[in-house]
Amino acid sequence: MDKKSNRIFTISALGVVVVFLILAKFLTTPETVQQSFWALTPPLIAIGLALITKEVYSSLFMGVLTGALLYSGYNFEGTINHIFKDGIISVLSDSYNVGILCFLVILGAMVQLMNRSGGSAAFGRWASSHIKTRAGAQLATIAFGCLIFIDDYFNCLTVGSVMRPVTDKHKVSRAKLAYLIDATAAPICIIAPISSWAAAVSGFVEGENGMKLFLQTIPFNFYAVLTIAMMIFLVVFKVDYGPMRTHEINAIEHDDLFTTPGRAFGDDEEEADDTKGHILNMLVPIVSLIVCCVIGMIYSGGFFEGENFIDAFAGSDASVGLVLGSFGALVITIVFYLITNVLPFNDCMDCLPDGFKQMISPILILTFAWSLKAMTDSLGAKEFVAGVVQSSVVNFIGFLPVIIFVIAIGLSFATGTSWGTFGILIPIVVACFEGTDHTMMIIAMSACMAGAVCGDHCSPISDTTIMSSAGAQCVHINHVSTQLPYALTAAVISAITYLVAGITKSAAVSLIAGVIMMVVVLYFFQKTTGKEKE
Repeated sequence: MDKKSNRIFTISALGVVVVFLILAKFLTTPETVQQSFWALTPPLIAIGLALITKEVYSSLFMGVLTGALLYSGYNFEGTINHIFKDGIISVLSDSYNVGILCFLVILGAMVQLMNRSGGSAAFGRWASSHIKTRAGAQLATIAFGCLIFIDDYFNCLTVGSVMRPVTDKHKVSRAKLAYLIDATAAPICIIAPISSWAAAVSGFVEGENGMKLFLQTIPFNFYAVLTIAMMIFLVVFKVDYGPMRTHEINAIEHDDLFTTPGRAFGDDEEEADDTKGHILNMLVPIVSLIVCCVIGMIYSGGFFEGENFIDAFAGSDASVGLVLGSFGALVITIVFYLITNVLPFNDCMDCLPDGFKQMISPILILTFAWSLKAMTDSLGAKEFVAGVVQSSVVNFIGFLPVIIFVIAIGLSFATGTSWGTFGILIPIVVACFEGTDHTMMIIAMSACMAGAVCGDHCSPISDTTIMSSAGAQCVHINHVSTQLPYALTAAVISAITYLVAGITKSAAVSLIAGVIMMVVVLYFFQKTTGKEKE
């Protein structure tokens, strides 16, 4: 799309938003928007503008502004207070959010240290001698992503920093790398018993053994399983479609990893001479990061105060654990570099502000995304969706899994949070089926979790999606637009699979049906688009 056409689309989209806000002024009051469909309009506006204008910051702010106007009844003072006092300032005062931002900054500093020490270049040389093809580079990314199952934030940034030099060498587009990172973050964490996600889900279940229920939901988490199978099929059989195909063709034929003129944050990072550095300069930081983050997670859960490992993980605070772990890894890395004379102390310290600058863009997007969630919460979006789900349970009991799945997608897509969706829907599902139909309760819980992950994948305001873009150093809107067709493909097949599960109540039968549908659909795309040539 040329600049003139893009300008026309942008102006038209903003005009539609203005008209909507004018109509809402006369159709609503602060009381009528509460716990109604109006509560979901701010994120829908933000997401629509982001996809049309290709500009994330202003789109998110327009969503925040819409929510504040609806909440205050178009009162100027009330709107400004709600945007800043109840929105931006409030989310930046939340200890959990601040912990995630600190984790991002520390990870950025570690990436800078690994680059400047020559560790990234050394790993690239080692990988070049072992990974010979584009498919091999992508499969290695998937495998590494599956191994980092502790936390999705940790996964996104770690896998991106390690595999980016390898995929760049084999001309894998940044959009494809971002998709592989995103698709091995939440889908892996949601089926891994030892992860921050398992801990979160367990915490939302009252009156039941949360971890036991989580383990029982794994075979029914069709979106996660089918997404992983889909990634492998796409790579092995060289299938790409939608906007992703354009990005991959440009990377292969024109050596253009970005396709669009824009370049992602941090793309100008400093690297050491390729002839210097040792692979240990990469391995020591990564291994220490993994070990320290595990220790930090179980420490925050009370492991060293007598709790067993599983309970400590279930009761962990991901924000605190990741900050403590990443800080410990940062100290270990700096000490290792100083002892081995890899970097002088001044160069190590210079990497700290450089790492912060690298993460400014994702920090800004996360701040606006959290503020937008605060707007929807203040408008009663959770209560509105809860009412819809409860009425569905009564009237459509046979189709409950697919209904839960679709509702979870919509809620997670609109709010940009999987965990918030868990917190709303899982207690409702457990309350409806507790002591009556245990199998249907497990299937419905799985549908809720799968739908939340799916909506999270599709949403441009999702924190995991934002950090996948950061890890791949991909323009965020490019990641969203190229991943969307893949996520929707897996979503449609998963919805049909949950329909089968609601009838058969069998994980094996349903999953086999889902895999067969996935193979047929991707085979169709392969025949339609043709195989990509190396």
